[in-house]
Amino acid sequence: METSIVGVGVSISDRFRTVVEEKTARIQTLAPRAQRLEIKVTHRAYRNGRLPDETVELTLLGKGPVIRAEAVDPDKFAALDMALDKLAEQLRRAKEKRIDGRHHPRGAHYEKGSGALAGIDVQPASVDVLHAVATGAIPVQEDEEEAYSPVVIRTKNFDPEWMTVEEAVDRMELVGHDFFLFVDARTDHPSVVYRRKGWDYGVIALTTAAAPPAEEELAS
Repeated sequence: METSIVGVGVSISDRFRTVVEEKTARIQTLAPRAQRLEIKVTHRAYRNGRLPDETVELTLLGKGPVIRAEAVDPDKFAALDMALDKLAEQLRRAKEKRIDGRHHPRGAHYEKGSGALAGIDVQPASVDVLHAVATGAIPVQEDEEEAYSPVVIRTKNFDPEWMTVEEAVDRMELVGHDFFLFVDARTDHPSVVYRRKGWDYGVIALTTAAAPPAEEELAS
């Protein structure tokens, strides 16, 4: 795996390059198909008396989605460690999802042995039922007042859950969905976290605050 290091407002020392070479070996183990790791170190100084900090951004390129991670710390070596931990965690989760996907495929699939459709909550009608409908033995009810629509909208209702954005992301990864609906504990706004390309996450929130939980829920 090729590694490139770029410094913005800071020089890259030989010691830092050596540490990068030593600590990125585990990334190669977790992502053997990775072709290139780009490391960007940015030094930021502030005029309001705030101490300067170092931002380390990692971008892993290869066959598959681009994976990014970054961390900020006054010490660029500490920021590097934190960014590598984040990148390793994303790679570990991606590997577990691939393994789980092979063992537990999602979506509908046909089981040859039983002739059933697995992974979907619809079962095909039997030959007898199809014949009865075709011959009129089973009348087909038509409601002229209700407009036909080929789109079936399924509705699910859940009780609101107050949590932080970080907790919502963890919950979304736990259930394996691409989005998760929750109430932001910091703002009381109904919000949705969702997965973006490159293992980034986004948050969409409504400006209207959610109603507080009932007293009996708090008591329980």
